[in-house]
Amino acid sequence: MTISQPFLAYAAHELRGEIALQLALAEVAVADPNPRSAGLRKLGEQVAAGCGRQQRLLEALLTLSRSEYGNLRREPVDLAATAALVLRGNGHHGLERSTVLEPARTAGDAQLIERLVANLVENAVRHNVPSGRFEVVTHACAGRATFAIANTGPVIPASELARLFQPFERFTPRGSADGAGLGLAIVRAIADAHVATITAQPRPGGGLGIDVAFPELD
Repeated sequence: MTISQPFLAYAAHELRGEIALQLALAEVAVADPNPRSAGLRKLGEQVAAGCGRQQRLLEALLTLSRSEYGNLRREPVDLAATAALVLRGNGHHGLERSTVLEPARTAGDAQLIERLVANLVENAVRHNVPSGRFEVVTHACAGRATFAIANTGPVIPASELARLFQPFERFTPRGSADGAGLGLAIVRAIADAHVATITAQPRPGGGLGIDVAFPELD
């Protein structure tokens, strides 16, 4: 996957929409002849939320660009240690979690691989069901170091899987979940940069299973 002109145009459209929304909020506040502290506080919260969305989108675009065009660092990476680090730093929102973290050593850009793992964990948590669960497994076999994650969630038709790894695509309706629709696109870009393969399968009853297999470090 490469960053195409239509992709960049879509990204610019997303940012322009956020900026226009914040500008409109500010203009309404400025035009109010009797501003109140509660209204100003609400405005500040809305502007801060919009800035946060812009920041996440820009960070995602920079990660995509680095994955495709940057000079990747090559260093030993243990997927088990990376997964443990990511899981310690992520809230699970009442979901049941199970882990089997066996050593799985590869070589690559440690920061980008951590972002890949973080995006998959965030995706499994965000697109889940109340009191649902997700499972994380790392292992090495047949020359491949694999990170695998599976979650409960909405039923996903197999025909939709490829689309989910495209930029700005969501299975859920726009606005139903926090995110720019770049999480799995970034996973794909980072995997491609590391010559890793992605296998995604819908789970019976709903949810998704995703395996990312990297070349194992000798």
